[in-house]
Amino acid sequence: MIYLIRHGETACNARGVVQQPDTPLSARGTRQAERLAARLADAGLTRIITSDYPRARQTAATLASGGHIPMELTPLLRERDLGGLRGRPYAEVEHLFYNPDDDPPGGETWGRFLARVSAAWARIRQAAGARSARVAVVTHGLVCRALAEFHLGHAPGSSPPTWFPNASVTLIEAAPPWTLRLPACVTHLDAL
Repeated sequence: MIYLIRHGETACNARGVVQQPDTPLSARGTRQAERLAARLADAGLTRIITSDYPRARQTAATLASGGHIPMELTPLLRERDLGGLRGRPYAEVEHLFYNPDDDPPGGETWGRFLARVSAAWARIRQAAGARSARVAVVTHGLVCRALAEFHLGHAPGSSPPTWFPNASVTLIEAAPPWTLRLPACVTHLDAL
């Protein structure tokens, strides 16, 4: 099983502002990560693969059960580099985040972003291919969306989610056709 996870909330997420790579979790994001860890405590995780950005690393460390679960940091799972859009309100620029026709100024082109996500997916599949593997993948919203749209199968009659809330978990069957199950679930965050 693969557990696709978006990192916990940051102050920039809460304010609706495009953030810098080094943005850490907020206090609420830390609580979300703790709830997520409690939810997955009995999942039998065997490996964690995470973006090397602080907010993802902090979320992943909460899942690592005191260092007992191997954790791999990779730049392949970083959020799309939005360049000159950083620091601007989502309301002004969100339409440019996931648009193949609009590359952010000074940021990552659409083609490079998708190629990087494809390389990340190859790494995830390799890790999940081990017998009895249960892999947590901690990353960012646009990466989750690209994985769901371009690399995962879907239940008949469903379509890939376009929004992954902070600290959401999506289950993925760890074998072809890599079917997405329980998309962007946040029931563990109830009343938070």
